[in-house]
Amino acid sequence: MITTRTAELRWIRADLRARRGQAALTVLAVAGIVTALIIAATLLEDGTNPWRGLFERSNSAHIWIHSKDVPDVSALRRLNGVTDVAGPYRSAPATLVARGRRVPITLQETPAALPAVARPLLREGRWLDVRTPNGVVVERSFARALDLRPGSPFTVTGLNGATHTLTVAGLAESGDQGFYPEWTPGLAWTLAQTLSVVEPAPGRTETVTGLRLADPAATDLVVQRAVFTLRNQVQRVTTWREVRASMELDNRLLGLLLALFGGAGLVAAALALANAAGGRVLIQLRDIATLKSLGFTRGQVVRMLVAEHGTLGLLGIAAGAVVARLITAYAMGETVVVPLSAGPLAAIIVGTSLMVLVAVLIPAWRGGRTPPIPAAPAAPPRGHLSRLARVALLVRLPPALVLGARDAFTRRTPAALTVCGVAIPMMMIAIGLGCWTTLDDFIRHPESVGQAAALTIRPGELTAEEARQRAMADQDVVAAYPGAELDALVPWQTRTVRTRALGLSSDPYPFPVVEGRMFADRGEAVAGQGLLDLLGVQIGDRVRMTIGGTPLIVRIVGRVVEPEQDGEVLSFGVDSLAAKDALPPQFYALVLRPGADAAQVRARLQGQGLEVAQAVNPADRLAVIRVIIVALVAVLALIGLASLLTASALGLRDHVFDLAVLKAMGLTPRQVMATLVTATGLPAAVGVVLGAAAGASWSRWLIDLEGRGSGVGAGIGRAPTPGMLTATLLIAIGAALLVALIPARRAARAQVPVTAR
Repeated sequence: MITTRTAELRWIRADLRARRGQAALTVLAVAGIVTALIIAATLLEDGTNPWRGLFERSNSAHIWIHSKDVPDVSALRRLNGVTDVAGPYRSAPATLVARGRRVPITLQETPAALPAVARPLLREGRWLDVRTPNGVVVERSFARALDLRPGSPFTVTGLNGATHTLTVAGLAESGDQGFYPEWTPGLAWTLAQTLSVVEPAPGRTETVTGLRLADPAATDLVVQRAVFTLRNQVQRVTTWREVRASMELDNRLLGLLLALFGGAGLVAAALALANAAGGRVLIQLRDIATLKSLGFTRGQVVRMLVAEHGTLGLLGIAAGAVVARLITAYAMGETVVVPLSAGPLAAIIVGTSLMVLVAVLIPAWRGGRTPPIPAAPAAPPRGHLSRLARVALLVRLPPALVLGARDAFTRRTPAALTVCGVAIPMMMIAIGLGCWTTLDDFIRHPESVGQAAALTIRPGELTAEEARQRAMADQDVVAAYPGAELDALVPWQTRTVRTRALGLSSDPYPFPVVEGRMFADRGEAVAGQGLLDLLGVQIGDRVRMTIGGTPLIVRIVGRVVEPEQDGEVLSFGVDSLAAKDALPPQFYALVLRPGADAAQVRARLQGQGLEVAQAVNPADRLAVIRVIIVALVAVLALIGLASLLTASALGLRDHVFDLAVLKAMGLTPRQVMATLVTATGLPAAVGVVLGAAAGASWSRWLIDLEGRGSGVGAGIGRAPTPGMLTATLLIAIGAALLVALIPARRAARAQVPVTAR
């Protein structure tokens, strides 16, 4: 004898087999959304940032103090909140020459025995050895950018012009410095005797001292006390917050994008599940009534429906969790990370599960109320012509389209679910296209993100004027702006920010000013949004900073788009600096003529003895966003497709007995097919248009909102181009009609007898 539970399982299995394609789409859609949410949480959670893993394993210092002379270590150790001290170590700037490239590098003294605090994590090769004094350990991201490996020889040039050949002994990572090239210059750890050979003059080195704190939240207070204790010795200060921000910038942007898409996609997936469950209930009314007449209770019917549709959602959640784990492990396999903690992971899984169960419980509860009458009528609600059908009649559309327009919104709840189920994915697709357009604009117009200069040259062994003249002699160089980048202590001297002197006040570098105006006189400056937020100032305010012990007071006259250092950059003319900091210029920023090939110009200038670096466009660092957008668009398309399949099945169910009547009225199979396609395609087309309009209008605002929050600043967002949006609309509507066309064509050709209703 077959038990009730066995009967339930057989019924569920038979129904899933009858709609395998729709069931698979539901599982894939939920899996994609859960994957996006888990990866977003992984990228957004503070504990999963690469910085934290490196910081904890290397026992890094929370504060690094750069001073000209060796500080009083005992006084620093006695500061309240300081638990340990790293160093002091000497460091010296130099120029690395490898494979024809000349880039700045910092050589930092480190003992042969790995220190207890601020201990670099060796990844390849070996650590420093007194028996091979020419061996150095290079920071890994810097080494990869220059294609350096253990055993690779390279040349460094000190400030005195002497060259020295060193060998890469190993590659290491550190939580005390960000990744190259976001954090420059590159870093290499050397023995004390090697550093003395490269830079024998004590006046050309500085001393770095690290402080490890008991409470990281007290960083600003400890910095104030340290600066006060050391009086005028401090040149600049870096803290763990700056390093973390440097490492997490791209992660947070990707995480926010995934979270936005995942959250909206989860709502769309819940609507698709509710629509699918509700549609199956309507289609199976006769089956459910038969089951109840055979003795099934309301609770058993609800349980079967929840089990069937909820299982699909739960399978998608499980698959998404596994896929997210694999993607995270693959993408971050070479980075020290702390796995996503159990709390956020459980919240995502439990929250998604509850949303899935609620989405299927409501239509299942309605199905449980089906009366136990096997011949229960299955006709859709009747009434007067809808407004849409009246409009179709007034404009004299063909009869097939009028009939389809009449039936499109007969069932208001399923029609509304279909519209929303298509509109939300389409809205997110339009927002994704806005992100794509913004990245394209960065590439086509780098000057909009502060990269009017494609190349930067450093004099090297030449004088600054000789370097400028050689650069300007190139036919593709139209302007050379003198510049210097210096670290400055902000008011209250709690941390260091980047100051960029570029161009003259009378001939400023073309910064992308989005608020206020460009500086036009000495003592005027423009700032990034991050700096304005850090200092709590507005355009028109004056700020006081200390650069190399010299006070600098400037008035902020404008806000610029600033993608570097989280927007915490102050820019002004070189003539606003003290002469000791401005002359000679550290580098020249070269603006090329439109259409010039920066790589070719760089090669020509390098052949003339210049140190040339090519600007890195922020869009290049964020190229992975394109891959993410494509993947998310595919997931969102699956959600929309699941909603459309449900709408098609429900439409055919409502009109399966009308087919013979329509044919008897004289409609050809093609007209019958047009009626069915119109009935299904109209709600989908409405959802596509509404979603695209909402996404196009909100994309720019959302991108600017994220730009402001990340410190880059508002003014970078771009809406999808009209051509891109039109093509997307046509593809989406065409796909919706195609999905409705296949079952409609099969139903229109079927022979359906006229039966009494």
